[in-house]
Amino acid sequence: MADEHEHEIQHMIDPSVPDLSPLETLRHSAAHVMAAAIKKLWPDAKLAFGPHTAEGFYYDIEMAHRLVPEDFEKIEAAMQAEVDGKHPFKREEISREDAIKFFESIGETFKVEAIAAIPTDAPLTLYRSGDFVDMCRGPHVANTAQIRSFKLMSIAGAYWRGDESRPQLQRVYGTAFSDRKELKEYLKMLEEAKARDHRKLGKELGLFHFDPIAPASPFFTGRGTTIYNLLQTYVRQLYRRHGYEEIITPQIFDMELFRTSGHYEHYKDNMFACTIDEREFGVKPMNCPGHCILFRQTRRSYRELPVRFADFGRLHRYERAGVTHGLTRVRSFAQDDAHIFCMSEQVGEEIAKVTAMILECYRTFGFDDPEIEVSTRPAAFLGEQETWDRAESALMAALDAAGLKYQINKGDGAFYGPKIDFKVRDALRRSWQLGTVQLDFQLPERFGLEFVAADDSRDRPVMIHRAMLGSLERFFGVYLEHVAGRFPTWLAPVQVAVLPITDAHHEWTKEVEAALKARGLRVETDLRSEKLGLKIREATLLRVPYMLVLGDKEVEARGVAPRSRQGQTGELESLATFVDRLAIEATIPG
Repeated sequence: MADEHEHEIQHMIDPSVPDLSPLETLRHSAAHVMAAAIKKLWPDAKLAFGPHTAEGFYYDIEMAHRLVPEDFEKIEAAMQAEVDGKHPFKREEISREDAIKFFESIGETFKVEAIAAIPTDAPLTLYRSGDFVDMCRGPHVANTAQIRSFKLMSIAGAYWRGDESRPQLQRVYGTAFSDRKELKEYLKMLEEAKARDHRKLGKELGLFHFDPIAPASPFFTGRGTTIYNLLQTYVRQLYRRHGYEEIITPQIFDMELFRTSGHYEHYKDNMFACTIDEREFGVKPMNCPGHCILFRQTRRSYRELPVRFADFGRLHRYERAGVTHGLTRVRSFAQDDAHIFCMSEQVGEEIAKVTAMILECYRTFGFDDPEIEVSTRPAAFLGEQETWDRAESALMAALDAAGLKYQINKGDGAFYGPKIDFKVRDALRRSWQLGTVQLDFQLPERFGLEFVAADDSRDRPVMIHRAMLGSLERFFGVYLEHVAGRFPTWLAPVQVAVLPITDAHHEWTKEVEAALKARGLRVETDLRSEKLGLKIREATLLRVPYMLVLGDKEVEARGVAPRSRQGQTGELESLATFVDRLAIEATIPG
């Protein structure tokens, strides 16, 4: 939250911040219109920040009235009045002193504090539209009449400057589009997103649960665990092909480990700590420091490099209650995490191999065109700028050599090194950041890692951090929504539901079940004395890929007529033919 607000302050005054797109400009202007409407309805309201977002815009506001969704209609009517007024957005430069005096005079204390955080030599600008005045860099649309299609969406809480000790504000979210058709399509997508919400589907399909006894830490059922383990199995098959060694490292370390790695300084607030035998310990939030310890236990030769460690160990991070969200933001999770230790001259080849493996992985799950970003040196970083420049150049050179397009995400690298992030779009075209490749010259230095070079000298390895799916919990949630619970056959927790019509068909049912299980297929047989329609409906709601309804015709032919979860029934065929075909379809990729 704090970083988000610092970015907004930077955007107010920094001409180097990229210009907004036409849609971003429209949405930022809509945030001003919404703020103006709220100020007219509730004059005591104090304004904080009001930026555009990937999906629309919001404004953080402090006011005595507690907003509820029932207020939206009134606010939207006031916004429409601002739009109908056709007020031009007028830009004015203002001195720091005059800006402070102005906002103090109208009681906008948050604006005054924001000005104090702006460098003294930075220019300040105001934008006026009608009676409303706000401070920002712009740009804006020409006048309010251009903001024709908008809708308020939700209300949330947000602390001023992301600090829990500061005032809690009301964050009002909205969206805006250039025409009504786009807005209508967006609202339709949101309805589909509600139907696909992984928390809703997880409950309906019996995959996982949450309980206050373990906040933001999921309990996976047998069905959910089947999917979770199959995701790991798929990744492990890639590991075998690509030369990774899977290892296991401890859960709890003396905090001295994290002081050495730099995480104590940069990450301690997100860690779970405890005191044991008068020593401070931390539950590991990431695997990399432990992997450094394991690497240095053995005298390494250049002939052994690269060394590729993979680890599914459980990780724990303290996420504040306000930001946890189902499986996509949890406190307990595992990653398909790996670290590669290599020589400097091997970096390009290793980055290329890792990138190829990640892209193959995404194709398996139907994410064919990931967006790639290179995140560069942040404001707070470890090491020397020259080392960072070398690392950033190495990442970009590897992507260039592979012919991959990418964007630069300035200043968003990890504190120990630059990174490549991979973002995919799901079935609703929402963007999700999954995989990451991070180049690290710092941890090998801090842990004193060495290998024996060809000339018998001691050299320092380079460390590559790599994840494909990222957090398995988060990927589970993202993919569950992507497929709307209709997992491919190889990943479905139950692949076949066997549904006898009456007790007279139970004997053939048992033979069918035995033949399927003999091939390792996951089967559930429903022998209840319930109506067939109910059995089919329940299996369909559980998104079981195939149902085998067994009646007189199937018993007589000693065959099956598979019914898909889409409701299509195939021709009657021999049991052996169906089992052979399904066994191929159920094979884990990779």
